[in-house]
Amino acid sequence: MANKAVGIIGAGAWGTAMAQALARGDNSVEIWAMEPEVADSINNEHENKKFLPGFTLSENVKASTDLNQVASNKEVVIFASPSLFLASTVAKVKDCAGIKEGTTCIGVLTKGFVPSPEGPKFILETMEEVLPASYKGNLVYIAGPSHAEEVAMGKLTGLIAASENPMSSIRIRELLKVPGLLVYSSLDVIGVQVCAAAKNVIAVVFGCVDAMAETSDLFGDNAESLLLAAGLNEIQTLGFALGATHAETFTSISGIGDLDVTCRSKYGRNRRFGQDIIKNNILEKFTNLDDLIANISKIGYLPEGAVACKYIQEISEKKGIKLPLTNALFKILNREKKPEDFLSEVLG
Repeated sequence: MANKAVGIIGAGAWGTAMAQALARGDNSVEIWAMEPEVADSINNEHENKKFLPGFTLSENVKASTDLNQVASNKEVVIFASPSLFLASTVAKVKDCAGIKEGTTCIGVLTKGFVPSPEGPKFILETMEEVLPASYKGNLVYIAGPSHAEEVAMGKLTGLIAASENPMSSIRIRELLKVPGLLVYSSLDVIGVQVCAAAKNVIAVVFGCVDAMAETSDLFGDNAESLLLAAGLNEIQTLGFALGATHAETFTSISGIGDLDVTCRSKYGRNRRFGQDIIKNNILEKFTNLDDLIANISKIGYLPEGAVACKYIQEISEKKGIKLPLTNALFKILNREKKPEDFLSEVLG
């Protein structure tokens, strides 16, 4: 399914890497960048110097700061906006040509939950409330162990395309049949979304423990594997509480695969954030978790796990489910507990 016109909403590292992967499949890709300097860098130097430096982009990748232009008259539009800005971005494009009529296939890369007066909502649920009614049950959620840097390089990466509509999933799978990507279908849209959001929370804790292991008599490789297993168990508990339909979701690449790479990879921003909590006392800049989220740009990169932690903590309290690692991280990010002492207590 080559030579498709594709729009990507969001020129962060992951959106840019996906654009590059699709361009390798001879698709014409237009990417929306909020920052003029990012669009200029992509168009004039074939590099996203701000969010994905060091990677030469295909001439098939163009950028624009005109959101409506990027979203209009495309065969496929893929959303890669951060969860904090997703709902407002979707609202701006719902009347674009192709989306308004429901003929554009929509894929979603955004991870996390979205706040609402009724409590945290899923990414797809939030989008369906804003988009034309024809998209209900037809959106495709794309996730898996996929650091942007390796996808941009063309290194082998497995992804899950989850949709309630198998035909929508197949359309995205066919689009993503490009060198370096292996894509599998799933009907478990809730389970895959939970995995994509919650693994970032566990990765922040993993980063903390990884940093502490350098000087601790308590933490080492065994403790990190203990944490990985406990984290997967926590993700599965959350998933089933929210309506996940397939146990194999959690043992697939969207579950253990994504959790493992997010925790262990040198590219992981959530792991890096956990390390910065221990090594650089980064939380000193903020009074509590709400202050951190409101001023998250001060960190210099986006640890989605910090945002997801707030919402998963809300869900766990509302549902009455025990998520000890999420609860521990919430108290650390909220400046209620010192990370070193509390993690030793929780894990030890």
